[in-house]
Amino acid sequence: MLDFSTEEKEAPGAICPVSLGERLSARAAEWALFIDIDGTLLDMAPSPDAVEIPNGLVETLARVKQHFAGAVALITGRRIVDADRFFAPLQLIALGVHGSEARRVPKGSISMLGEPVPLPLIRAVHAIADAMPGVLVEDKGVGLAVHYRHAPEARAALEAQLKRLVQGWQSFAVRPGRKVLDVVSKAHSKGTGLTWLMTLPAFKGRRPVMIGDDHGDEPALVAARRLGGYGLRVAGEHFRNGAEFHAPAGVRAWLNGLHKAQ
Repeated sequence: MLDFSTEEKEAPGAICPVSLGERLSARAAEWALFIDIDGTLLDMAPSPDAVEIPNGLVETLARVKQHFAGAVALITGRRIVDADRFFAPLQLIALGVHGSEARRVPKGSISMLGEPVPLPLIRAVHAIADAMPGVLVEDKGVGLAVHYRHAPEARAALEAQLKRLVQGWQSFAVRPGRKVLDVVSKAHSKGTGLTWLMTLPAFKGRRPVMIGDDHGDEPALVAARRLGGYGLRVAGEHFRNGAEFHAPAGVRAWLNGLHKAQ
């Protein structure tokens, strides 16, 4: 089994979102758009279910999807069913749980690409988290998200224990995020997922643009550049300097302008 847990990082060049947006709007048939959710499309929240969906965002995404003839996908660490709940009734092509699950067509069925987390590993992760007040485990079927937003002081010990634990499970790795540590398949990432999506009819022959804000988005940002497109970063805990967007509000405004600047 391939191990994508140490995928290469690539330093991006300077990108002007305004001029790029004008190019995408004018020649939409040549481009494909991939968007992370938390910290990119939505502002971060105290807990996974506390995110707020800004007024008009669902309508913006629907218009952008139409403008790009369906070549728009969500690439998220969340489960796809959670994305559907947030953006109902819209159901875009999507990758969930860091590329471990996928929906190939809008409103289509969801396929599990990664193997389910074994019950003994789930129990062992819960045992570690239960010993640290404020740490929350979110079971995603093909991955576990261990949130420490309410116990930031636990980060170092939590990460060390999870990495020691996962060493005994060859198919899984620990990947850092924004106040979260994900236990996910080594064989899948947002980068492998984006590369795979680009082979599907909706995206084939186009140039990808990926927008992300965190560690888990880096493989997809690199993959987009490698495939002749662009990786746009959102400032936050991970990208502190040189990011193309200062906050998710900037991403939303940029998306809202894409279908208008024709």
